[in-house]
Amino acid sequence: MNARRTTGTPLWLLLTFTLPVKKASQRVQVWRKLQRYGAVPLGNSGYLLPTSPENQERFEWLATAVRRYAGEASVLRVEPIDNLSTPQWVGRFSESRARQYQELIRGIQKACRQEEQKRRGPGHLSRLRARFREIVEIDFFNSSLQKRVEELLERADSSPIVERVTRVNPKEYTDRIWVTRPRPGIARSASAWLIRRYIDTKARFAFAEQEDVPPEAVAFDMFHAGGFGHRGEDCTFETLEKSFRIRDRKVKLVGQIIHDADILDEKYGRKEGFGLDEVLKGWSRTGISDRDLLHKGVDLIEGLYHSLV
Repeated sequence: MNARRTTGTPLWLLLTFTLPVKKASQRVQVWRKLQRYGAVPLGNSGYLLPTSPENQERFEWLATAVRRYAGEASVLRVEPIDNLSTPQWVGRFSESRARQYQELIRGIQKACRQEEQKRRGPGHLSRLRARFREIVEIDFFNSSLQKRVEELLERADSSPIVERVTRVNPKEYTDRIWVTRPRPGIARSASAWLIRRYIDTKARFAFAEQEDVPPEAVAFDMFHAGGFGHRGEDCTFETLEKSFRIRDRKVKLVGQIIHDADILDEKYGRKEGFGLDEVLKGWSRTGISDRDLLHKGVDLIEGLYHSLV
């Protein structure tokens, strides 16, 4: 795999270096710095970062350190890279950040368990927030998971996540207005499907921002007191399933699929939800109404349910 110099505005910075065989500890130090900077390896040729003054300074500093260790190093501005297109390289950076965000999501969920809070204290969440800031700094292409982690940290700030399942009286949740955020994706569509099919057959759905939820409505998949949202490691679908004691094997499987697509922790190893979510994102881009978008999502979940054996 080769990178070529360019005379135009380069998209990438390339650090190439070699170190003497005996400099093993220094090699580890350089590698750790590259990980911290968010660099991606270019085969055996070196490491890439998007062009920016900050990244240029980091690579130049690292090249100076390599030379100090009796090695050789160069920092090049490059644009064309054989074998992989620019979108493919952007994808590699995005995949690296996604893995870091997923690890952070698991850490936040674990830290918010009541027994974990007692064992580690509030300082552990502070360290996770610091780690989040570090990842954001090298999230050069704005991963969609960044917002997800930010929401989890906001939830952790507002109140401890309670793991105990709250039992409800189903009769109090019939013929109600159920409110969620606009532009529903697969997670909120699945929750609406579950509500209409098992909880409130006469449910009416509406959309509002958190501060505009009517007092008589039932909020779902929102940060709203008295509503149904994420609890512990459960997504909203699982919270509803457990709160209303729904006993259906295929509903449980749907819950696993939605969990993995929503929480992104790969807990169940189910991939089906990601494709369904992409379909809804496509419909969303056409500009259809929130209500029509939700109806299409509910239909997708109905088909998913019947596909399971």
